[in-house]
Amino acid sequence: MKKIVFLLFTILFSASIHAQSYIFFLHNSFLEIQGEAGVHPEYGKAEYSAIINKFRDAGFVVVSELRKRGTDAHEYAAKVSGQIDSLLKMGVKAEDITVVGTSKGSYIAMCVSGLQRNKKLNFVFIASCDDDMIGNPRLHFYGSILSIYEKSDVIGKTCEPLKQEAGKDVVRYKEIELNTGLKHGFLYKPMDEWMQPAIRWAKKDYK
Repeated sequence: MKKIVFLLFTILFSASIHAQSYIFFLHNSFLEIQGEAGVHPEYGKAEYSAIINKFRDAGFVVVSELRKRGTDAHEYAAKVSGQIDSLLKMGVKAEDITVVGTSKGSYIAMCVSGLQRNKKLNFVFIASCDDDMIGNPRLHFYGSILSIYEKSDVIGKTCEPLKQEAGKDVVRYKEIELNTGLKHGFLYKPMDEWMQPAIRWAKKDYK
């Protein structure tokens, strides 16, 4: 059984497609390797379904799937970009589409931003940015960007340098530093600390 939460083709024929707000959720690499049943030795289970359900309960149409092991990030970004193109062609407004990524999923989301070059799209980058990304031509930011990272996490840090590189292509930018003490494990759970800011951003509450 394919572990796909929502396939794009199931939403393209919705009668109320123009009135919906969409979240593309791109998960971290642990789920590629271990699947939803896997348990990280330090962080526990990656609660993918609970995260998806929380976005659904907030009123969004969620487009997401469990990626295959070793998924090429750039190829997958092109796939997501094509799905966004399909929605836009159907008449969905770009400002009603938000791409949310955690860790590797955040890197993919950044690549989607660079492919789309659409300043009206919303993005939430969670626990991914580091100094090695500076100067990467695939990671030019466009649109409204929310960056979330955890102070105790050694993997994902501030996205500010990449925001500075993008200049005026970033329409609005906000960054939140969490202090949960959970290191990279904070993104494994549907915690309000990161999910509520992401939900507000996707609802165009940019304050």
